[in-house]
Formats: sequence, C-alpha cells, structure tokens
Amino acid sequence: MAHKEGSLAAPKRHAIDWQNDDFYDDNFITEELERVFDICHGCRRCFNLCESFPILFDMIDDSESGELDTVDKSEYAKVVDACTLCDMCFMVKCPYVPPHEFDLDFPHLMLRARAAEYKKKGTSFTKKQLVQMDRNGKVIGSISGLANWASKLGNKLTRPVMEKVTGIDKDAELPKFHGKTFEKLSAKNPPVRNMDAPAVGRKAVIFATCYVDYNKPESGTAAHAVLAKNGVETEVVYPACCGMPYLEEGNIEQVAKQAELVKAELLPWVDKGYDIIALTASCGLMMKMEWPLILPDDEDIKRLSEATYDVAEYMVDIAKDEGLAEGLSPIEGGITVHSACHARAQNMGAKSAEMLRKIPDTKVDIVERCSGHGGTFGIMKETRPYAVKVARPAVRQVKAKGNANLCSDCPLACKHLIQVMGEDGKKLTPDHPMELMAKSYGL
Repeated sequence: MAHKEGSLAAPKRHAIDWQNDDFYDDNFITEELERVFDICHGCRRCFNLCESFPILFDMIDDSESGELDTVDKSEYAKVVDACTLCDMCFMVKCPYVPPHEFDLDFPHLMLRARAAEYKKKGTSFTKKQLVQMDRNGKVIGSISGLANWASKLGNKLTRPVMEKVTGIDKDAELPKFHGKTFEKLSAKNPPVRNMDAPAVGRKAVIFATCYVDYNKPESGTAAHAVLAKNGVETEVVYPACCGMPYLEEGNIEQVAKQAELVKAELLPWVDKGYDIIALTASCGLMMKMEWPLILPDDEDIKRLSEATYDVAEYMVDIAKDEGLAEGLSPIEGGITVHSACHARAQNMGAKSAEMLRKIPDTKVDIVERCSGHGGTFGIMKETRPYAVKVARPAVRQVKAKGNANLCSDCPLACKHLIQVMGEDGKKLTPDHPMELMAKSYGL
C-alpha cells in the first residue's frame, strides 16, 4: 500500500516548543497569527464551532478591504481570548492540520499567544486564585457548608458582591465543595470486588481528578463501585491536579510541574502492572495527549500516557475483551449523552455512549456539540455570554432528544447545559456516565 501523504494521513500534532525564547516572541506570534487567520478566512469551515471564528470573520468582513490586511493587529487578542482550547477545530473540522503543508494547529497557536501574554503580564488576581484547584479544594472543603451557601446561585446577599469583587458572573452556577472527598470516602468504605466477574485479574489506579475529588465525589464512588462489580482491583490515587486550568491561562511551565508531580506517584503503579483511569475527559486529554507534547523528551511521561484510559474507554475495553459483569438493568426514560469536547479530542470514539448502550432496553442518544463552558470561561462575567451562546445548539439537541437522563464526560459541561436549558433543565441532574452505570447495576 502506498504511503499516505498530505491531508490523507492521520492528524499529527507537533511538540509545544515552550522552552524556546522564540515561542514567546511577539513578532513571530503575530506573523503566525496572520498566516493562520488568513487561511481560516479563506476556508470558514469552523464558522459555527465556537466564538473565536465568528469574531475573526466579522472582524475581517467589517474591515476596510474585507481582508485581513486592513484589520488592526490589536484586535487579534479578541480571537485568542475567545478560544476555550476545546481542540475541536483541530480534531474534527480543520482540513489543514499537519501533515498538510499549511500545518495549522489553531488551538495550540491560541495557547502560544496566551502563553506569551502570561509571560509578560501574568493573569488577573481572580483567575490566579481559581486555578489553584488543590489549595481551593482543601481550604474551601473544610468550610464547605458556608462556602456553598455563599456561592449558591440566587444568593442575593453574596453573589452580587462576589461578581463585583472577583468578576465571577452572579448568574453562573458554581460547583459545590465537599469536605468528604472521593479519596476519603473510598478509603473509609471501599466497594467489595466481585470475584466472579469476567474481568477479574485487571488492576487499575483511579486518578481521582480535582473536580471529582473535591466537587463531585459521588461520581468517583460510582465509578469505583462499577469497577469493583466488574472484578477490577483498584486503588484511588490523587497526587495533584493535571494542570488543565493552568494550560487555559497559558502557564505552560506550571502544567509541566503538575505533570511531574502526578507522574512521580502514578508511574510506580504502572510499573506494578496497573492501568491508570482518568475520571474526567479534560484530565484524560492532558495525560494522554498534552503532557507528551509539553514534555516530549520524557520517556516516563510517554509510558504514563500509554497506560492511561478514560474511564468509559476502559469499561468498553472490558466489555470487548472479557465481557461486563451481569446485572445491568434498564434505565427508564432514556439517556442523552453529551460527548464533551475533551473526550472527542482524544480520538477514541464516543466511548460513554458505547458503554451505556450495553445497558439493556435503554434508549441512548448522543449530542456532539460543545457546551461552551471551558473552565473559567463559563463563569467569568466577561466571557459567560459567549459560553451561553455556544451552548445553545447543544441545548436544542438535548431538548429534542426528550430523555429523562443527561450525562457528560465533563461534569462542568453537563451542569452548564442544564442551567442554560432553564425550566426544561430543572428535571435533570448533571450525571457522570458512570453514575448511570452504577444506577443500572443497582449500586
């Protein structure tokens, strides 16, 4: 068979050259922005993907010449700021990604521009605090009752003040914090393994992730119970955040440090024959794809990446290789699966929907549109309107499916979609796919 060349070959990303001074050079970045923006202007395939592209195309269309050459370069920052690094343009839309000769990687170019800005100016006080997930989880978790009351949507005493002081939109629903983390719950009451399950013999470390550990431990306990039901020997480990919040602000150096912290604790488990399971799509994407591009010469990072699975991906692998444990029961009302961007960007297929279709006599539909949340993007006053706008096509699809259950690989995405749905969303809960698997098993 002839060797595939050009756009016929699989997309391939380049390592992120963040330790090279030229990476942060404003002139080089502007030159590359001009090159890429001009190609995007000529294509416009991503016009409805996120807010970055409409901003870019409107900017060009409203310019004197109707071309990029009469757009003020100071306006480029608006395009960069609107990017949530969802990776969808690279993974599912752009025909010009490498190995095509145009060599486009729009999200990593946005990351580069953001990294240069971060290196020059840092970030706002609020965002600097928000990205410190582990500190926040531990401190706020210790006063979770008070913190959850103060941040509750509709609290007219605290939320307007919070918006004025921090810039966090008073109308954005915020995650709750828990003092009893997933790690603590799993250590206190670990599920009993089903030694008759076909997959007995598998060993896996559950990487708890910051969001599951501090904000949604019930999805972790559900995943733990389902894995035990399927005979998997498990350990719950959470050394540190994967670094996605730092990536979003352009602090690549800190992402590398987070990768080193996590690697130091997880790699010994890999050496003992354990697989690594990530409970949220963003963490799976970081560990499998972004870390090896940020630390391309680190063979240990590569080994860790190759041993990492998304939790639904792991369950589908069990289903195909050994078979799932018996005992799954139908879920009434049907399930709509929102396939999060960071799950789709892993190029593994719609594993959550594939897994849930193993539940007998249960309608399972999938929605593959961006929720628009994008970490802090969905809660800050300046960007939340964009997050709501981007969510609307997904919301329309969720409503059209008419199912009684909604889940997503990204818990923030699910919560955001339900809020944007308004009255129609009040009957739904933001479930993780593993919570529905646990429900089906009666766990």
